[in-house]
Amino acid sequence: MSNQASYGESSEVNWKLDPTTGYGTLVRPSGPGPFPAVVMVAGSGPTDRDWNSPLLPGSNGSARLIAEALAQAGITSLRYDKSASGPHARENSQLLIGKVSMQSHVDELAGAVRTMASQSYVRDGRIFALANSEGTLHALNYQLSSPKIPFAGLVLIGPPGRAVGTVARSQLAAQASGIPNGDALLALYDAAIVRFLAREPVAPDPSLPEGVQMLLESLATPANLPFARELWTADAATLLRQVDIPVLVIIGKKDIQVGWQADGEPLQRAAAGHEEVTFLFPENANHVLKQELRPRLELVPAEIAESYNGPDTRLDPQALASILEWLAAHS
Repeated sequence: MSNQASYGESSEVNWKLDPTTGYGTLVRPSGPGPFPAVVMVAGSGPTDRDWNSPLLPGSNGSARLIAEALAQAGITSLRYDKSASGPHARENSQLLIGKVSMQSHVDELAGAVRTMASQSYVRDGRIFALANSEGTLHALNYQLSSPKIPFAGLVLIGPPGRAVGTVARSQLAAQASGIPNGDALLALYDAAIVRFLAREPVAPDPSLPEGVQMLLESLATPANLPFARELWTADAATLLRQVDIPVLVIIGKKDIQVGWQADGEPLQRAAAGHEEVTFLFPENANHVLKQELRPRLELVPAEIAESYNGPDTRLDPQALASILEWLAAHS
């Protein structure tokens, strides 16, 4: 079924995965084509095709807004639910126990790329990835897997330049610095992570904050393994060093999950000598490319939800314009 909109036509698609089915939304611009194309890859957690999450309030997801902007610029797009997200998450959960891995995420993405490439109005050889956060790792891994349909280029939004576990710890350390006994609590967290990586029971100390206990327990949940251990030591810099296609890396200066300096610098070192890697650090973009006008020092994790998918949030104009210009230049 398809729906007409001012920016083009939107339709639902699906493709077979083992052991589930992939579901996504295709957006075709107005006109006959052929069009360059973008496949979007969502970030961490149960983030769906629109980049909404049940863990955060709001449904004004960045991916839907980006898809509409792309269509207005004459670029078709496909965004999809990860198997553990969206309306089919519950029915998939039992099927995925012990089967979620870095490779399974690449397989999901490969299905989306094949679906995009099968559309008659897509320009041959002009399929790009636009990925956020954890999704940048999957886009890079896909490109490095010698796929039958390689990407023409990558747009990486908020990629972790350090190991994901290091990024997570830096976020917790920032929070611990503002509470009594923070150093001791951080040491308890570190001990639990050592057990997790050693494949021992995590057994988080009961004195840890509830949110930290939940994080540790979720890492070791059978449904998240072996993926969680693979993810914890992964970083985009190691992968970026190996790609040989055009790449646009964007980390907003209002991103409080990935640091434009702490993660941007190792990514820039990894790209040294690669003339087709471009970096952009927008002044007012957050982790999901929304505009954030509050001063950086006023941004705290507890208030992150209102700057992600709230009804009045909008894409950062500087970042969006740069993406459209970069895609136009490489299409």
